[in-house]
Amino acid sequence: MRFVDVPHMVSWINESGPENVIAGMIDVMEKDFRRWDAFELRPRIASHSRDGVIELMPTSDGETYGFKFVNGHPSNPVRGFQTVTAFGVLADVHNGYPRMIAEMTLLTALRTAATSGMVTRLLARKDAKRLAVIGAGSQSEFQVLANRAVRPIETVTAYDVDRAASEKLQRNLARYGIDVRIADSASEAVRDADIITTCTADKRNAIVLTKEDIRPGVHINAIGGDCPGKTELDAEILDMGPVFTEHTPQTRIEGEIQAKDADYPVIELWEVLSGLKPGRESDEQVTIYDGVGFAIEDFVGLTYLDGVLTAPGGERFYDDVDLIAAPEDPKDLFALLG
Repeated sequence: MRFVDVPHMVSWINESGPENVIAGMIDVMEKDFRRWDAFELRPRIASHSRDGVIELMPTSDGETYGFKFVNGHPSNPVRGFQTVTAFGVLADVHNGYPRMIAEMTLLTALRTAATSGMVTRLLARKDAKRLAVIGAGSQSEFQVLANRAVRPIETVTAYDVDRAASEKLQRNLARYGIDVRIADSASEAVRDADIITTCTADKRNAIVLTKEDIRPGVHINAIGGDCPGKTELDAEILDMGPVFTEHTPQTRIEGEIQAKDADYPVIELWEVLSGLKPGRESDEQVTIYDGVGFAIEDFVGLTYLDGVLTAPGGERFYDDVDLIAAPEDPKDLFALLG
């Protein structure tokens, strides 16, 4: 089977360019969301602890099965660890054999950004050019590149409680010709924004933005690391415009709408992409994407990568590993022991 380790993943992303990878994933993401009914739909399987969460995110379209193993530990950076790490597997449904295993810490950042880019393209005003980012951690650079891939972003303003994180974002994006202005508060960062992305990781019911911070016509991507008891927005913001979700049963457990009643109305993204329900209906409307991450997005990331690996020249981005015991006689496994 094909094995994509961190050096191979980095080589592929650098050769292709992260913005190009994200843009390509956005197009594939839209196609797969339009065939939503082809997938097995289930909330992620989560093991919560005092320190964080470890999750499995599986799905299948009947031909290919995929899953991601991922953690979310907000206190990790102060201990020298990353908040999120992951790996993923693709398998053929017809025989159950895995065909690819890949690192997904970087790939998750790309697929999360691609999802935000897809939603921005779907819901933000066409002339949106001012982006505000609240939370300048590991996801922030990817989020900026995703929004720039689908809208004519001219200004980026960032705020993080750790100013060094904002300076890191500013430094990393300078190589892409993106000038990031650092704000002294979340309210200042979003003051003139057309698009707001919140990507914080603290595992608590936080209010990083209030209703008074939101002006007419803005689109919000609330995509910070989610779990029960963790929110980013003042619940009153959710009443300012339609709320869009991925798989609503999961979002009611982990997303911003956990602060609302179980029958709080939302619109699933696939419904808009399929033309069944409206997206943005006016330039003055506020739109809110309550993103928690869903297995189909990981499926998109893995299958997109698999397509690269199987294309001419793709073999330079992976190693072959002998992971499946395959005796000459399928009924004589013991023969492998000699």
